[in-house]
Amino acid sequence: MSLNLTDVTLTYPDGDARLTALDRVTLDVPGGTLTAVVGPSGSGKSSLLAVAATLITADSGTVTVDGVDTTGMGRGELTALRRRKIGIVFQQPNLLPSLTAAEQLQVMAVIDGRSPGRARARALDLLDAVGLADLADRRPHQLSGGQRQRVNIARALMNDPTVLLVDEPTSALDHERGAAVVDLIARLTRRRATATVLVTHDTTHLTAVDQVAEVRDGVLRRPARR
Repeated sequence: MSLNLTDVTLTYPDGDARLTALDRVTLDVPGGTLTAVVGPSGSGKSSLLAVAATLITADSGTVTVDGVDTTGMGRGELTALRRRKIGIVFQQPNLLPSLTAAEQLQVMAVIDGRSPGRARARALDLLDAVGLADLADRRPHQLSGGQRQRVNIARALMNDPTVLLVDEPTSALDHERGAAVVDLIARLTRRRATATVLVTHDTTHLTAVDQVAEVRDGVLRRPARR
């Protein structure tokens, strides 16, 4: 289990020219480790995450997910890859208001064609793993911000991904809840052996990560081991 970006370059149209969002970025994230990607706003962090998630195709370079080179894959193939190998924790939980915490997770398995009964059992197991076993039947409006983010994390793990990509999970949380969420992500990364990338502008919650990579103007500096 691993995530590997090799010599990735991504540009966007900018008038008559092109703006370089990522400039020959190389990043290796082994399974069971947590890498934080930091940098100022507009530095390329979100672009890196989108490329790693195969939501955007780079101009050049390769993205390898759990040994699978995604270069040249069609839209349908990439969708299947994301569904089965990549878990994405978005900045905002975006939970469905009418569904309970358990049902938020079960939907992911049903989309993948899995048994509803097994989906329920796995959802409860994951909610227990994130400390929400007693809140499985609560709806989003009955949960705190930190609890909703934990549901968001559990949902991303529902289909047992090998790669976990996390976008600014602490942006709407106070310092204490933010630290708890990052610690939770680190524990789940090691327990489930995922290759995890955490994008953040907040450098106060990095004690639990294995390496830190800084992006500036699209250039990724060599990751520093913790």
